[in-house]
Amino acid sequence: MSMVTTLFVITLVAAGLLGSVYSVTKEPIRLAELKKKNDAIKVVVPGFDNEPSQEVQRLFMDGDSIYLYTARQGGKILGTAVETFTNLGFGGLIKLMVGFAPDGTIIDIAVLKHSETPGLGNKMEKGKSDFSLQFMGKNPENFKLAVKKDRGDVDAITASTITSRAYCDAVARAYRAFKESQNAE
Repeated sequence: MSMVTTLFVITLVAAGLLGSVYSVTKEPIRLAELKKKNDAIKVVVPGFDNEPSQEVQRLFMDGDSIYLYTARQGGKILGTAVETFTNLGFGGLIKLMVGFAPDGTIIDIAVLKHSETPGLGNKMEKGKSDFSLQFMGKNPENFKLAVKKDRGDVDAITASTITSRAYCDAVARAYRAFKESQNAE
């Protein structure tokens, strides 16, 4: 057998194995991501009795999709969970789930995904600092979603101004999507 044929057979076997591993892990990964998303919705808009992931609206904004999940209790809208993003993080993409009350007040925020520096930028996560708490109960109509260095109302994470700005950008994008969906009704 020639070297080229041997190399071809090895490559073919490796590709087949890789493809089968992908097909076996694809569904568990999708289910794990769905569970993480549903858990985040429960955090940012607690108390609903419907399935918000079944009542989703998609908006295209700033080059990507934003998803809005309507949370209801007894048929009445309890709030809207907005899956938002920013590409301005120190480590690139940051995804958040932001919960809004019907009047636009921020209920809570959960971090879905990020690549920020451990010990610095990852302090945007609950339990690692109180950074996210300053957004709760605030309405972006009168709470400027920018760090104080940029004439906003947000206290930045110490030594992580880039992450803080990115977080504000994602929350502001979520609010714009929320307002746009409200105007469409």
